[in-house]
Amino acid sequence: MADSAYQPSEQALALDRDCTTLSRHVLQQLQTASPSEAQDLAALMGRVGLAGKLIARRLSRAGLMANTLGFTGETNVQGEEVKKMDLYSNEVFISVFKQSGLVCRLASEEMEDLYYIPENCPIGRYTLLYDPIDGSSNVDVNLNVGSIFAIRQQEGNDEAQDGVDLLQDGSKQIAAGYILYGPSTVLVYSIGKGVHSFTLDPSLGEFILSEENIQIPTHGPVYSVNEGNFWQWEESYRDYVRYVHRHEGYSGRYSGALVGDFHRILFQGGVFMYPGTVKKPEGKLRLLYESAPLAFLAEQAGGAATTGTQDIMDFMPTELHQRTPLIIGSTEDVALVTSFIEEQKRMVEDRAAAGVN
Repeated sequence: MADSAYQPSEQALALDRDCTTLSRHVLQQLQTASPSEAQDLAALMGRVGLAGKLIARRLSRAGLMANTLGFTGETNVQGEEVKKMDLYSNEVFISVFKQSGLVCRLASEEMEDLYYIPENCPIGRYTLLYDPIDGSSNVDVNLNVGSIFAIRQQEGNDEAQDGVDLLQDGSKQIAAGYILYGPSTVLVYSIGKGVHSFTLDPSLGEFILSEENIQIPTHGPVYSVNEGNFWQWEESYRDYVRYVHRHEGYSGRYSGALVGDFHRILFQGGVFMYPGTVKKPEGKLRLLYESAPLAFLAEQAGGAATTGTQDIMDFMPTELHQRTPLIIGSTEDVALVTSFIEEQKRMVEDRAAAGVN
């Protein structure tokens, strides 16, 4: 009697899923790409994963190790005090990508200028842009923090070493994602083929696929914003917050770490806001290694991201450390926030047309 065709059991299918590592998943995503491109991106994502493992290991022992918590006494290019974990995490990314042979340049909020890896540049045609520790004020009190990254392909030779080719919109990102260091370490990434989540299995030392093709709900209950800045915002943002205060079904959630707040909204829906202020309308978040990577993920997951007046993915930077306001999350919730901004703009224009100050 002929053997029947083998049908894998549910247990076998679950095991196959459990064995889908990050590098394997990237290669599966790029089956139709050229072998060299697929191998490059798999190797680059593997390096991001390695950096995440090293940072997660140090964070897990932060309270027991010397020179891990607190400030270094220095300030970065943004004028912000540098935490010891900021410095360590930045050095981790440098060290890991020096060994890749693929990355010629690194850009980070902890470095004023681009960091070149000369030995990689003859063949390394990629640039990594990253925030090594997002929400570093949370480190000393053992709350969620994260790392954000984007990968761009270098254009031209950059002989002047000015990175002018990086001053382009978010469509030039070929990969983006973040690592969330929390109760478990989670890596979320996209290469333009959906958004996928991986959880670090400490027993294997591997990031294992936990959810594929994540979609942000079109509406969610969460609004995430630092209301301590309420009186520093333009009136439109205050009107939105007053609106959600008056209506049922909304919950305020703000952790002080962009990655943690965005991760919640990615799965549960809602909106994260970091508006500019009257004194600093340009906002606080950096476009190239915070806002644009997360906007890339949001759009891939069916969400939206805007400055309030322009899609983040269309924003053209004029400098490496360009800042932007950010409104990101579910399409309906982002649209609601922008409706208040548009209404405020109409009121100002009407008053100006009527000659009212």
